[in-house]
Amino acid sequence: MNLPKINNKYLVAMLVFVSYTLFAMAWVGGTASMGQIMASMQVDSLASASFISGAVTLAKIVGTFIAAWLAIKVGVKKAFFISGILISIGLLTPLAPNYELLLVSRFLMGLGGAFMIVYFNPIVMAWFTPEERPTINGINAVAFNVGTGIILWQMSNFNSLTGSWKNTLLMFSLVSILLSIAWLLVKDKESNTAAKQDEEAPVRYSYIDGLKDKFNWIYALTYSGILAFYICLFTFYPKAGISQSALVIGSGIIGTLAGIVYSKKFTARVPVIRWSGLVIILTVLGLSFGNAEWLQTVCAMALGFFIFFPVTALVTIPHELPNMTGERITVVFSLFYSISYLIATIVLWNFGRLVDINQGDFTRAFTLITVVSSTFFIGSFFLPETANYKKLEVKQAPEKKESSCEA
Repeated sequence: MNLPKINNKYLVAMLVFVSYTLFAMAWVGGTASMGQIMASMQVDSLASASFISGAVTLAKIVGTFIAAWLAIKVGVKKAFFISGILISIGLLTPLAPNYELLLVSRFLMGLGGAFMIVYFNPIVMAWFTPEERPTINGINAVAFNVGTGIILWQMSNFNSLTGSWKNTLLMFSLVSILLSIAWLLVKDKESNTAAKQDEEAPVRYSYIDGLKDKFNWIYALTYSGILAFYICLFTFYPKAGISQSALVIGSGIIGTLAGIVYSKKFTARVPVIRWSGLVIILTVLGLSFGNAEWLQTVCAMALGFFIFFPVTALVTIPHELPNMTGERITVVFSLFYSISYLIATIVLWNFGRLVDINQGDFTRAFTLITVVSSTFFIGSFFLPETANYKKLEVKQAPEKKESSCEA
């Protein structure tokens, strides 16, 4: 029996968005329940808990790096399905009878999430026009925040509804499985695109090409400082007595929506990245070193807004580069996330080390993260302005038209 194919691009976009939002809910829900999970296994070692965090970080670095390889091997549609199935392995988190199986389930779940975030871009490129891509990219960028926000504010209600934290996590995983099955019904647009590309004989873009491409390093380094700060904010800032992280998530959602509207109206991408980067440096300073609670609160809200306000512009830049293909954009974002996570991991390790060396004093560690957060501002001076390519295309268009008339 032939099942109907999903061919509506907005339904495809909704599937992608909800799949990643659900990953965030399952992921953060598992993290929030980790104390109960470890207690149920009678594991109270901090080393064991930190090893889970380390395994998860490794999954993000490795997963984002090999995501392009998997997509090239099996195609983006199948690769996205595999990522959904890996996320569904979170089913084992509340059921794991021992620490080792818990570790495996969290690692594979993190691997699935790492794959999925890379596949946003080739999917958006295949299904949406250049004019529509900034909006869809911006919506996808807020998916993790939406999932995190739902858990922070509604986890207790979910637990009351389902009867326990175990049932809640099981429910998230079961819905992930259903979404993965639904994804199989999506029409494979990649085969049509590949056929067109074969006719045009495109230049292949491998990992080696990606590593040699200066843009990929500038692009990843620009984002790495913000990623490091964002992870640090939820990992270390509460331990320093700064508890405004929930405000960052809420204002981050507002910032993303504002960024979508801005990017639709203004085609220049670099200015919003640059000036947001400058505000980020100032607000990181205020949040980290401010003595007044009201100042830290205002800075946290501004941070959330300005971290996510330029994200739509940032993730849209590769889509607007000349001669961009589905294969190339998959490699670009694979390297983008893996390099960023690797750098962020090194920064976080040094942050924790500075706190330990200074007997629990966060001053030098906060100085480090403030300096690192400046990569967004500094990187904006090296990123290409894709609006210039559009102007060039407009200037060349009449010439093409004239030559075709002469022919």
